[in-house]
Amino acid sequence: MNLYALFLDFVGLVILAAAWLPLLLRALPLSLPIFCVLLGYGVFSIFSPSSETHPSSYPEATERITEIVVIVSLMGAGLKIRRPWGWRRWLPTWRLLAVTMPLCILGMALTGWWLVGLAPAAAMLIGAVLAPTDPVLASDIQLGPPGNEEESETRFALTSEAGLNDGLAFPFTHLAIAVAAVAAGGSFSTELSNWVLYSVGWKIAAGIALGYLSGRLFASLMFRLPNAARLASGGDGFAAVGATLAAYGFTELAHGYGFLAVFVAAVTLRRTETGHVYHKQLHDFAEQVERLLMLLVLVLFGGMIAAGLLEALTWPAVLAGLAFLFVIRPVCGWIGLTGLPQPRTEKAVIAFFGIRGIGSFYYLAYALNHSTIDGADQLWALVGFVVLVSIVVHGITVTPLMKLLEGRPKRAE
Repeated sequence: MNLYALFLDFVGLVILAAAWLPLLLRALPLSLPIFCVLLGYGVFSIFSPSSETHPSSYPEATERITEIVVIVSLMGAGLKIRRPWGWRRWLPTWRLLAVTMPLCILGMALTGWWLVGLAPAAAMLIGAVLAPTDPVLASDIQLGPPGNEEESETRFALTSEAGLNDGLAFPFTHLAIAVAAVAAGGSFSTELSNWVLYSVGWKIAAGIALGYLSGRLFASLMFRLPNAARLASGGDGFAAVGATLAAYGFTELAHGYGFLAVFVAAVTLRRTETGHVYHKQLHDFAEQVERLLMLLVLVLFGGMIAAGLLEALTWPAVLAGLAFLFVIRPVCGWIGLTGLPQPRTEKAVIAFFGIRGIGSFYYLAYALNHSTIDGADQLWALVGFVVLVSIVVHGITVTPLMKLLEGRPKRAE
């Protein structure tokens, strides 16, 4: 058998499915991520996968592949936002970041420690890993592409939250690493000061500053140069990937949060020549790359489930995962939005659709690659379970709920 030809057939059919299935599934209560996971599970089950399909067998590859998917997704999400930066304009976002996310981290960390029996470092890590709303799998509830933005508060809040919290969740991931270092005999005062000054102070500031500067630089290259030299004149959307990688690389070299920088750069870029058609070309190319990478990761995720990713899952962990999706995130989301003028139904939708996904895989891989935390298989099983349930439940409910919400007359409640 020609395995290379068989591999090319499989990849080609998967890519064609990525282009065709969104059209087919648009009117059905089934999403592309659900199909990808089912496809991966079926294919890997037929070929009898071994335990080496587990992400722990390929720690560096797992971290890097998921990292690339997230940063491309962040560029696409940022290019959807035409709203200027501002305290009042972005108030729902600030509430979700400053109130909802820390409460979710605390709630899940306590649940993991008390119900699942995780050690303090692992409990903190599971809270940090599951807290951020995923920018990759949340496309159905985000704003539309440039030129076709559905500017509702619900879509704006979920798009901006997914863009910013993937960077701001990093300090809590580093906090879990610091807790593990202290448990291994490290100095508490040293780890705490490094976390406050470096992981929180410097890395966030560098991410924001370099993201803004990168966005201004890319805007100049695309729109401010003479016509013959400006990138917008060529109409090549692949410049979005170049801008994404450059912003991320610059910031990582300066030891800032690259995820944060990519999103800030994209929003800053979008604020230049806001109505220019080139923004749509940039977004569309980034979205196509993101879809292919997402498809690859989710097919592998389905294969990992077939290979036994969830074998280390316990009933207490199942209860903890369900509690996070259906109690902790919705309640914390509601608390964060309390007092805002949005109708209750909009607040409920924002609170419920805290979709977990590929970003959670990245944070877990990063932490396990940079520290020694016991129970890695159990952590992977719990995160995999939460992401799987989120893909199924949110994927089935997002289209009917958003249609119902956006078909209702707007009124204060």
